[in-house]
This record gives sequence, C-alpha cells and structure tokens, in this order.
Amino acid sequence: MKEIRLGTIGSGSIVHSILDNVKITEGIRLAAVYSRSQDKGRALAGEYKAEKVYTDMDAFLKDEEINTVYIASPNLLHYEQTKKALLAGKHVICEKPFCTRAEQARELTSLAREKHLFLADAVPTAYLPNFELLKSRLPEIGKVRLVLANYSQYSSRYDRLTEGEVPNVFNPKYGGGALMDINFYNVYLNVALFGKPEKVIYFPNIYRNLADTSGILVMQYEEFVSESAGAKDTWGVNSFQIEGEKGYIYVKDGSNGIAEVRIVTKTTEEIINRQENPDRLFYEVQALRNLFLNDDYETVYQGLAVTEQVMEVLEKARKGAEIYFPGEE
Repeated sequence: MKEIRLGTIGSGSIVHSILDNVKITEGIRLAAVYSRSQDKGRALAGEYKAEKVYTDMDAFLKDEEINTVYIASPNLLHYEQTKKALLAGKHVICEKPFCTRAEQARELTSLAREKHLFLADAVPTAYLPNFELLKSRLPEIGKVRLVLANYSQYSSRYDRLTEGEVPNVFNPKYGGGALMDINFYNVYLNVALFGKPEKVIYFPNIYRNLADTSGILVMQYEEFVSESAGAKDTWGVNSFQIEGEKGYIYVKDGSNGIAEVRIVTKTTEEIINRQENPDRLFYEVQALRNLFLNDDYETVYQGLAVTEQVMEVLEKARKGAEIYFPGEE
C-alpha cells in the first residue's frame, strides 16, 4: 500500500484525537466521513479537510478512494460494521472493544485473512514503546505472584445516567458498561503480557439494573492472581503494578498509556520512559501507518490473536456476572 486513504465511522472525541495525529503523519490522510447526522459529518469533515460526507453506509463503502475504514461507533455496532467493510474490500482499524463476543473476533480475523486485508484492533497499548520496555524487563522481578491494576475515571456521562438518561456507554443495547470500556485496558495488558488466565470472575457495581458502572475483575493464572479494578463512577489513582519474588514493576498512570515504568528490586531502582510524546494515540497512528505501508500483514494478524483472547476473557467475565447484550440471553 502506498497511502492510507481513511474513511471514518463515528464523530466522538476519540475520532478527533486520532485525526489530530493523522494530520501530522505522512502516508495517511482523511478521504471521507460517514455519520448518521449530516451536520455532524460536515463539521468533522470541515475540521479535518475531507471532501466527502456520507450518511448512507453502503455508498460510503463503495467509494473506491477509501481503502481503509476507521470504526469508532458504539460497541455493539463494531462487529457488523467491520464485517461489512471487510466484505467491501476495505482494510479496517476498529476501536476497542473490537467486538462483544469471542466468536465474532475469530470470524472477523478469519475473514480478514481470507481476503488478505488488514484488520487492526485500535487499542494503543500494543503500539507504545513503554509496552515493549515493560515486557523486556519482566524477568528482573522473578516469578510473578500478584498483579494489581486500577483504572478509574469519572465519566461526565455518569451524571447524565443519574439524571435519567441512558448514554450509549452505559447502555447494554449498545454493548456498554465499565468492563467493556475502561477495564478493557487492564484486561488487554494482562493478556498481552501473560496470556489468557485459567479462571475469571467479575464483581460489578450495576446501576439500576442497567449496566456496570464499575467493578473488579479477578483473573487466576497458574502461579499468580491478577486483580483489575475499572470505574466510570469514581476518581482514583490509576496504576498497574506487577509484584514478583525479586521485586516489582510499577506502571505510572496504568494500562491506558503506560506513561512511565519503575523497576524495583532489593538492590536496584530504575525509572524509564521511552515515550517523548505524551499522546498515546500518536504512537498508535505511527505504528499502524508503518505496518500498513510496509504490507506487514503477519504482525497485524499476530496482534489479533491477543484480541481474540481478550474477548474470551471479557465475554466469560460478563456472562459470569449475568451481564448480557442483545441476543445473548
């Protein structure tokens, strides 16, 4: 591929953040915008200088100028829209969570391979320089015995929820909830580092029988246990700590960003940060640009193997806590 010609689905804040980095990255540009709202679509296209705005999905996917579709719609729409884009011959970058069920992830991965198309999970963690650093330094703390993660970020939409509205992020009809949103990052980093756990159990705080606004996920591995707290209804200190028999690693600001890595043993202490740019999405856009333009399909497909395991964990945790999405009960 010589150039990524992007078509976007969605108009939320994450789309703006991605496109801010697209603007400063060679080899990728915004070609078209899809939105159900003509006004929102025009506003986004005007801000980022795209010439085309679509409100019809089929027409959008037939546009031959677009070779890659970026999907940032509500969670429950990801699977259907990704499948449509792949069937239309488009490469796809899909926001987390990639889909809502493990079987969907496996199906989409198989379809992408069959059609020889890129399919990338747009979770920044895997593309961060500090992630590779963290992986490489794990042996220094010896056998891992505990992992303690917290990602708490009070959501403005939670206020709307308590006032009687049901925003998509808290709406089970759209695959909402804290586990699928904010705690996703904790699950992803655990699986990316240690693989799929043997046992999973989720203890959610359910708001008025709607969705989990916070909760704690426990993952049991063969030789250690991992606890991940995720909340959209509280404030907290975000962190990710891996405790071993010879020391510990503390990740500043937690799994969503890996802002700094502190490695402590009985005799040493070191703080390292390889991310000069504080914007984690900068590294995601740069990495995906390089992978696509270098036709590195296998590296992208290897990343999907992690995604499939993450979806298995999330689905098992949800259903174990009796959190179901449409068509699952």
